[in-house]
Amino acid sequence: MKMLTTQVLIFLRNKPDRKNLLLLFRFLLLLLIIILVYTLLFHFLMEREGQSYSLVTGFYWTLTVMSTLGFGDITFQGDAGRLFSVIVLVSGMLFLLILFPFTFINFFYSPWMKAQELAKVPRDLPEGISGHVILTKYGPIAEVLIKKLKQFNYEYVVLVADIQEGLRLRDLGVHVMLGDLGDPETYRMARVGRAALVATTESDVINTNVAFTVRGISKDVQIIATCSYAASDDILKLAGCNHVLHLGEIMGLFLSRRANGGDAGAHLIGEFDELKIAEALVTGSSLVGLKFRETRLRQDIGVSVVGVWERGKFQAAEPDTLISSSTVLVLAGTAQQIESYNQTFCVKAVMAAPVLIIGGGRVGRATGRNLIARGLDYRIVEKDPERARGKERVVLGDAAELEVLKEAGIDETHCVIITSHDDDVNVYLTIYCRLLRPDVQVITRSNLERNIGIMHRAGSDFVMSYASMGANTIFNLLERSGILMVAEGLDLIEVAVPESLEGRSIAASCIRKETGCTVIAVKAEGITHVNPAPDMVLQKDAEIILIGTVEAEKKFFERYGSN
Repeated sequence: MKMLTTQVLIFLRNKPDRKNLLLLFRFLLLLLIIILVYTLLFHFLMEREGQSYSLVTGFYWTLTVMSTLGFGDITFQGDAGRLFSVIVLVSGMLFLLILFPFTFINFFYSPWMKAQELAKVPRDLPEGISGHVILTKYGPIAEVLIKKLKQFNYEYVVLVADIQEGLRLRDLGVHVMLGDLGDPETYRMARVGRAALVATTESDVINTNVAFTVRGISKDVQIIATCSYAASDDILKLAGCNHVLHLGEIMGLFLSRRANGGDAGAHLIGEFDELKIAEALVTGSSLVGLKFRETRLRQDIGVSVVGVWERGKFQAAEPDTLISSSTVLVLAGTAQQIESYNQTFCVKAVMAAPVLIIGGGRVGRATGRNLIARGLDYRIVEKDPERARGKERVVLGDAAELEVLKEAGIDETHCVIITSHDDDVNVYLTIYCRLLRPDVQVITRSNLERNIGIMHRAGSDFVMSYASMGANTIFNLLERSGILMVAEGLDLIEVAVPESLEGRSIAASCIRKETGCTVIAVKAEGITHVNPAPDMVLQKDAEIILIGTVEAEKKFFERYGSN
């Protein structure tokens, strides 16, 4: 009943639809008058022939003849009556079989179906909603971000300008709202004044318009926009953006950080107050070949190893886990402890061969700049002459051709980074490079989150998802989230101590054993205790900071509840 009322209101709210309904009413009134006139003429002609029938019979005869269903049970005997029957039959064919269906479909049925569709895609959000996230585009980044928003109980809405797109997304289970991105009324109806965040991932021009429009309505809402070109940065900020994300640059940083350059150092990937999270390659360091119980990192350095990456998979750091040359450590500690680790284990080795980057787009060029910052040389393979023109360290050609790869140094390089924006191409190149150099480190960009597993099976050592990286970056900027995504599928979470753990020590709580999450800090009485001792007691009103995978988080919340 509520849906029917909504459809009627939408139908009557539209001025053209109201006008069409009035035209349909006039047509039906004209049709009724014609039927009544034919009924009266029927009785008049029948009286002339000496036949008498009731009014109901006259009405019945008129409808059966006009609808071409005349059964022949009532007929005229004279020529005048038969001529009248022909006129009624022809006019009936015109009005009932042609004009009436056309008028009904165009003036009522089609608008009504449109009203039903509009009722399924709302034009506003409930007045009481607050703390929600407004997205301007549903794409790979929004798809991953929505999963995280759902996981942590954030309301969200995706703005769509096209009703068909809205219906498609609604069928996928996405919360949508119909509205033009350039119309201020859209954001008023989306209750932007009470929203926690507006994230716009359209083109730079559209993002500027969105930010300027939203800022004209709300001075306080946080606006995050993606940016493709450096020149757009200042314009977007002037338009009202709080944060402008150059995702190509961020992706380049992430990819370059994973490249094996012979320097076994720790690189910061996130921080939570005093707590620092870092990733450390161990190639060439004294840690290779040791088990974690033999490293004494906690006792001698103070830093805690919360897990390791092995061929793109995060694993807990067990005492008997063996450290190989391809292992990447995930470290937690203070800034001083991370620095102490680097002073002890950082290896400065000169790699003679440059890193091979396949793809000279924004991500590829950003990867090259960040490799130079690490003191590593590189070569880019790019087949677009416009991108290659005037660029140093660029080899022009198709990476699918063996001669081009050999010219770029595939036989000597220690690391290949594939940065194409096409996942199918990336899978192909990953398999190709792994075939040519089984011993080389292969790092691959994946644009869609669902293709990460495919990239690993193709032979990639590390896969960085562009969609996940963008979603993680936006989510980390969501105020009061209490969550920090430090790497692909690895999150840092701050939660209040569950009631069932109050008064128990960290060791006795068995959080790591039961959920896979690791307690790396405890906040109590305004003090953050980084890498607390196992015998530390979890007090009431304290907060614990956990690190773990998405699966581990889910187990924690299932075991102890969401707080």
